[in-house]
Amino acid sequence: MSEPLQYLGAAVLLVGAMFSLLAALGVLRLGDLYMRLHAASKAGVVGAGLMLLAAGIVSGDGAIFLRALLGVVFLLLATPISAHLLARAALRAGIRPDPRTNTDISTDTPAEK
Repeated sequence: MSEPLQYLGAAVLLVGAMFSLLAALGVLRLGDLYMRLHAASKAGVVGAGLMLLAAGIVSGDGAIFLRALLGVVFLLLATPISAHLLARAALRAGIRPDPRTNTDISTDTPAEK
């Protein structure tokens, strides 16, 4: 494997690790479930996707890189949907956002009404 690909893979891995660290800090520091879910679903998927791409780059094998790329596509498709469904289920269960959060949530969100 060529040395420039190793450096590129290391750089992508470091950027992905930084995004993952930011996502973890967001989950720890933000106020309520909805803000934490936002941090985990946005920065977390970028960090995980970049680290997966770095693994594909460093492998030097086209088949492994293609699988890593397909994994990133799956993350990009599945994470927003699952985050939306988790937030919707939490709202329907009665978990309200932090009072300091500026929201536009209507009071008739449950489907049972």
